[in-house]
Amino acid sequence: MFTLKKKARHALFAGVTALVGITAMTSMTSAQAALPIQHWTLANGAQIYLVATNALPIVDVQVDFDAGSRRDPAAQAGLASTTSAMVEKGVRAGSNGEPALDQNALGEAWADLGASFDVSAGTDRTSYSLRSLSDPALLNKAVTLASREIGEPAFPDDVWQRERERINAAIKEANTKPATIAGRAFAQAVYGVHPYGQEVTEATLARIDTAAMRQRYEQLIVPCRAKLSIVGAVTRAEAETLATALLSRLPAPQACAPLPQIAPVAALTAPKDERIAFDSAQAHVFIGQPGYPRKDPDHFALTLGNYVLGGGGFVSRLTNEVREKRGLTYSIYSGFAPGLEAGAFRIGFQTRPDQADDAVKMSREVLARFVAEGPTASELKAAKDNVIGGFPLLLDSNRKLIGNVANIAWHDLPLDYLDTWTARMNAVTAADIKAAFQRKLQPERMVTVVVGGKDAKDPKAANAANAAAVKTP
Repeated sequence: MFTLKKKARHALFAGVTALVGITAMTSMTSAQAALPIQHWTLANGAQIYLVATNALPIVDVQVDFDAGSRRDPAAQAGLASTTSAMVEKGVRAGSNGEPALDQNALGEAWADLGASFDVSAGTDRTSYSLRSLSDPALLNKAVTLASREIGEPAFPDDVWQRERERINAAIKEANTKPATIAGRAFAQAVYGVHPYGQEVTEATLARIDTAAMRQRYEQLIVPCRAKLSIVGAVTRAEAETLATALLSRLPAPQACAPLPQIAPVAALTAPKDERIAFDSAQAHVFIGQPGYPRKDPDHFALTLGNYVLGGGGFVSRLTNEVREKRGLTYSIYSGFAPGLEAGAFRIGFQTRPDQADDAVKMSREVLARFVAEGPTASELKAAKDNVIGGFPLLLDSNRKLIGNVANIAWHDLPLDYLDTWTARMNAVTAADIKAAFQRKLQPERMVTVVVGGKDAKDPKAANAANAAAVKTP
């Protein structure tokens, strides 16, 4: 019964989402300033960001807390992700007399409502996502059920014991793959002891129990720290009632003291080169360094510039020089991962182990030249045509729109961010990109990680060779 109901629910929302896409595309082509965001703060301290639209009878809600993995104790890395996963494993008996529900009963309840609820944890935040039809009878029941998952998770110990074994097996399997090894080595080299570099291991997983999950919840998941993004067919008054109800079962502390500050990601002071022997058909390569926080004013210039460098697929410089001209890799990319702190800039590719040195050398030369010179006029025009031309596709469904509104809320971006996005992106010049890349990237001090090949090379010799390669772009 559950499978059939779940399929029916997905079919319903697939059809509705398709209609949302058509509606959003029409509105975006007719008026860029069609998405006013209302913002206010509840009495309990929670902040609300609302886009009220009656285009379709759907309501999407995302509730974010500063409870991502950067808040994990180093000895319990993985606590954020495991806690969020366990929220959906059952709720205890409700404060209003409702019976306890296990994972299967929750699944049945959501299927009966034709609604969905998900919990996830990233580096910076833990997010709760609710999607429901806006019919009051259905929406009210969905909000009540979501409030129970948010405020009354059971954290059943027997379920956690099984989950921990499953996760442990997944970690062991991942540790046999060169991509996992390369990613871990890159994160540790770029971030050092910063929480952004923490990763769940068999040892840290063994130290996580349901008591730690409950304690973390009490400390971080409180109403005064919530940011709620709401998109759909609700009025401001209805949105306030909805938000209040969602958080109503969380204990409210008498005072909402600020959380401890997270230290900034430290800049690299010297290049790092790590070659890890691994018997594989392809060598996995990462080159990079700390990047920038999302609120940095250089974001628009860096986004456009990265499209030219390695974010534009087959039209990027890295693809042209490393793949097309020299055949050193099938695909190569570059990208920034800005967060509340300076997420990493990364160039990534796979290549034959015997040509890894040549691919690394060429990639670093292309990067150094781009940082020194910036894009050409034709490259900038092509980047703008693609990036700006694709902007409506960022808003062509409720799901995409809620993601954008939540991004504005989380990073404290201006409420008119979406209205001014096109103009700000269009105003970026080649000189802006060159200056921004020179402020943010230091090619001579980057991390290089190569996993693959049976013989690891001398890191000191590789550092010297890499430094020499980027002095004369």
